[in-house]
Amino acid sequence: MKVSLNPIPGDVSTPLNMKKTVGVSITVCVITALVVGVLGFALGTRYTQIFVSSGDRLDYSELDEVYANLRAKYDGELNREKLTQGAAAGMMASTGDPYTAYFTIEEAKELNADLNGSFTGIGVELGRNDKQQLEIVSPLDNSPAKAAGLLAHDIIMAVNDEDAVWWTPEKAVNKIRGEAGTTIKLTIVRNGETKEYSIVRAKITVPSVNSEIVDDIGYLRISRFGDDTINLVREAAKSFKNKNVKGVILDLRGNGGGYVDAAVKVSSLWLKNGAIVVEERRGNKTFNTEKASGDAILSNIKTIVLIDDGSASASEIVAGALRDNNVATLVGVKTYGKGSVQEILQMKSGASLKITIARWYTPKGKNIDGDGLEPDVKVEMTAEEYNAGNDTQRAKATELLR
Repeated sequence: MKVSLNPIPGDVSTPLNMKKTVGVSITVCVITALVVGVLGFALGTRYTQIFVSSGDRLDYSELDEVYANLRAKYDGELNREKLTQGAAAGMMASTGDPYTAYFTIEEAKELNADLNGSFTGIGVELGRNDKQQLEIVSPLDNSPAKAAGLLAHDIIMAVNDEDAVWWTPEKAVNKIRGEAGTTIKLTIVRNGETKEYSIVRAKITVPSVNSEIVDDIGYLRISRFGDDTINLVREAAKSFKNKNVKGVILDLRGNGGGYVDAAVKVSSLWLKNGAIVVEERRGNKTFNTEKASGDAILSNIKTIVLIDDGSASASEIVAGALRDNNVATLVGVKTYGKGSVQEILQMKSGASLKITIARWYTPKGKNIDGDGLEPDVKVEMTAEEYNAGNDTQRAKATELLR
């Protein structure tokens, strides 16, 4: 399965684009440490078997030597399962890629729950900034984090007074999650100012789609690209079409990503059959091109896409595809900039690997990793304005559609 989401929802993760591969047999020893859910999103499931030739095998002699010394010298009990998981996690982390990670069985379950929009935590998507500091990609709609006032690009300095700024998003997820009703303390830095937040964890269920029609304009809010997204979006699109709306506002603000499959199908509601949605490349070679298919219900309806710095991965795929195919205008501020594709591989043990397999490119050949998408019409908005009910970005979109 492919997923696009750099962030993971719900305290949780990182934006990424992902593929999920089930039934993988790996003959190489797998080694790692406990890490947690990252918003990886998957699209399509395929069965893959991986064989490693003897010439490609790693030399494990140093690892064996480390283990032998631990057994001989360590003053404490050793858990073989955790040692193996730690080695596997370490191998994945050594790539230096923040989106390549190892998931224990429990962590893999949490990842699936994230993609389905149901989990227990505070409701933030996590990533790393260009300095590799732990930061919030976006707080989720109707979450404790959003209610507390956490914002995109808040740098997390500490979790329960434990230094966290250099943690991986996976480790942070593991630390931040907990039972509903318990409290977590976050120390964050925003624009050079340090703030502390005590937030009560809760059971969070986030519908991926909300829609309404206001004064002949259809408003479609997608908070993530999950299993339920395309059916909900299609229902809204049919309603918009049947009621002859003048235009459509597609709100992807704070959307950290999800299944690439869902992103392609959503884009297909505006794009003609065969139109390019996204290309995947390794190096300079394109190895996969996702194209629009089905009935483009909204193809002749003027559309504005709302974006912000919390729009990542799969949401950037949709925004880029609609703009590059000249069917939508982007309004807001520059997006997050998550331009890689991950694949989820299920191990025989039940653990999972998430591996970056490619970079994705918009139909006009742009990779936005680290750069993001610039809006066609820039409209900045403060959290105070939004919380006060003054959504200046949506107001601008409405103005442009009239």
